Amino acid sequence: MSGNIYVVNVGTNASHPFCSPIFEDGTFEFIPIPEDRQLEGVHGVKYRDLRSFYRPTEDLSKYIPDRFMDITTHNDPEFDSLTYGDNCDINARAQALKSVKRGDFLLFLARLQKYIKNGLEVTPTSEFGFYFVGFLHVDSVYMSVTNPLSALEMEAINLNAHVRRAMTDNSLWDSFWVFCGSSWSRRFEKAVPVTKKLCCEVFTSADGSPWSWDNGRTELQTIGSYTRTCRCAINPSSPEGQKRYAVLWDWINRFS
Repeated sequence: MSGNIYVVNVGTNASHPFCSPIFEDGTFEFIPIPEDRQLEGVHGVKYRDLRSFYRPTEDLSKYIPDRFMDITTHNDPEFDSLTYGDNCDINARAQALKSVKRGDFLLFLARLQKYIKNGLEVTPTSEFGFYFVGFLHVDSVYMSVTNPLSALEMEAINLNAHVRRAMTDNSLWDSFWVFCGSSWSRRFEKAVPVTKKLCCEVFTSADGSPWSWDNGRTELQTIGSYTRTCRCAINPSSPEGQKRYAVLWDWINRFS
C-alpha cells in the first residue's frame, strides 16, 4: 500500500453538545454530525438508529442527549459499505479531495471524549483528544454526482449520507463526490491517538514547514486547526515522504 494519505476530520466536534466516546481500553464509538435538515422516510438515519460497533444490539443513547435521538444524522463516513462523501466542488474545506485517485487513503480523524468506568457504568470526563478512527483505501471515486447512477453503481454507494439525502430530495443531487473503499479499508477496533510527537514526525504545513505549537493555543486546538481542511498529508513518492509514511503506519499498527 503506497498511495497518498489524505487526513479527513470527521464526526462531532467542539461545536456540538455531545462527542464520540473513547474508553479506557482504547475502544470507542463513532458519532457523526447532525444533518443540516431533517430527512424523513427510509433514507434518513436518526441518532436512535446508530448501533454500537462492539455490541450491535445496543444503541448509542447513553452518549447522545435525548433531544437528538429523533434527529437525522449525517452518517459519513460509513463503514458498512465503506464510503465517504463530500461536496468537493463547492466546499473549500474538501476541494483537495478532488485529487484523490484509486489507491490513495482517506485517513479519518475524530475528536473523542474520554469516558471512565464507574461501577457498572461509564461516565464522561472533561478530557478530549484527536484520534484516527479508520481509513478508506480508495477503490473508486464517483465525481460530481448530479443524478442517480446506474443500478450497479447505486448499489455501491446507496448507504452513503449524501446519496441518502439526494434520495429524499432531488435538489440534493448537488454535485457531491463519493469515495468507495477497497477491502483493505477498515474502521479501527481501537482509536489511534494523535499526539504532538506524532504530528511533529509525520505532518507538515501546506508549505512544507513544521507545525507551529507556540502560538498560545492548546495542543488540541493546534491539531484541530491544521486538520480542519482536507489535504494530502503525506505523499510517499519522495524519500522523506516514504519515511513519514512508514512512521505513520507503524504508529497506527501499534494502537489500532
